[in-house]
Amino acid sequence: MHWEDKPREACGIFGIHGHPDAARISYFGLYALQHRGQESAGICVLQNGKLTAHKGMGLVPDVFDYTHMEQLEGEKAIGHVRYSTTGSSIVSNAQPFVVHHRNKAYAVAHNGNLVNAKALKRELEESGSILQTTMDTEIFLHLFVKNLHLGFEEALLATVKRVKGAYSMVLLTNKGEVIGIKDPNGFRPLCLGKLNGTYVLASETCAFDLVEAEFIRELEPGEIVIINDEGVRSLNPHTRPKRTLCIFEFIYFARPDSTIYGQNVYLTRKAHGRCLALEAPVEADLVMPFPDSGTYAALGYSEASAIPFEMGMIRNHYVGRTFIQPTQSMRDFGVRVKLNPVKEMLKGKDIIIIEDSIIRGTTAKTRVQSLRALGVNKVHMRVAGPPHRFPCHYGIDFPTSGELIASSMSVDELGNHLGLDSLHYLSIDGLLTSTEIETPENYFCKACFDGCYPVQFDENLSKHCLER
Repeated sequence: MHWEDKPREACGIFGIHGHPDAARISYFGLYALQHRGQESAGICVLQNGKLTAHKGMGLVPDVFDYTHMEQLEGEKAIGHVRYSTTGSSIVSNAQPFVVHHRNKAYAVAHNGNLVNAKALKRELEESGSILQTTMDTEIFLHLFVKNLHLGFEEALLATVKRVKGAYSMVLLTNKGEVIGIKDPNGFRPLCLGKLNGTYVLASETCAFDLVEAEFIRELEPGEIVIINDEGVRSLNPHTRPKRTLCIFEFIYFARPDSTIYGQNVYLTRKAHGRCLALEAPVEADLVMPFPDSGTYAALGYSEASAIPFEMGMIRNHYVGRTFIQPTQSMRDFGVRVKLNPVKEMLKGKDIIIIEDSIIRGTTAKTRVQSLRALGVNKVHMRVAGPPHRFPCHYGIDFPTSGELIASSMSVDELGNHLGLDSLHYLSIDGLLTSTEIETPENYFCKACFDGCYPVQFDENLSKHCLER
């Protein structure tokens, strides 16, 4: 059973150039981005012409303590929080990843998936490269150093032309450059900010808020920004294709206090809920989320329907990533340890549960059963996004159709399977319109909903494909 029946994305990245406390700023930047990855964390700084990194398994405060921060002195740094989508969750795959080549050193932190990684790995190994990890991130660096004979900038340009997929990266060199790279389609977010005259890169604007940096702009699809002592220089070698930011940033991944394409994520999720109330009205006593995924859409649904919003489930905020395995008699422990219903509020009521997605359906089914056992009268579910019917090959951890329950069931069948009185999903049109972005059809990847993949991918791509 999956403890969290929710999609997981790749990573969060952070970079800073020219700040005397670069590692500490990176620490807090990563703290703000912790929702993007909880498996490992790392920071790399430039110290006296050398790259020094500390990384480990676990959350940011678990990996770093006061001693580590004292040792990571320097004015340039990059950082990373990881959820593994290519390569196992092991310490050797933690990032930033550092390589040395001809008295030079380069570190990279990567968010996303290279969809041609397997073919590139084969090519590199046949030419004599020895790979130390099972990450596609390392493949990027190998290609880069092989192209350095062209010159530094030319090597960057040549490398990004070889790799395909959905990615944002930050690089740090032993010369002191901090580089941000965004894929030509713009699948993964990456922003540029400024802090007291120094430049900052981050996956989301919420990281700028925490370190009190000023948001400047989002990087354009295909853009490379090079930050050095002279300032910021931009390269964009690609003819811009159609933008295809992952729509799940608005639905689930991004923190609600972040801004994407000029739109606040919190307000956009409320708009999803309002649209859902118009598309799928139903009579009920209360609207509630399963914390914390559907909270903001539930607020919007309540607002549009005039049905009271209630927190019918209370989340335990002190559950760690691992705990003592329960005995057989403690059935459904994995669900109950995180969420507990307010019995007195729910008994005998007709309720509407707002979710942002149903991926595998295991957790949703168990939670509905627990509500029925409490004496809830009717259980309606409304989902603030369309059904996930197609696998993602761009860095979200449902790469096969078999993992997606909506791919094998109609909406009515799924509703019956989950034990619901009714089930309705937000339409694709409703989802896009709710972003309030002009011509939204030109801005987002929706492949997991409609099967239209904007970038061709290797059919054999999988999380562990580089380990074979």
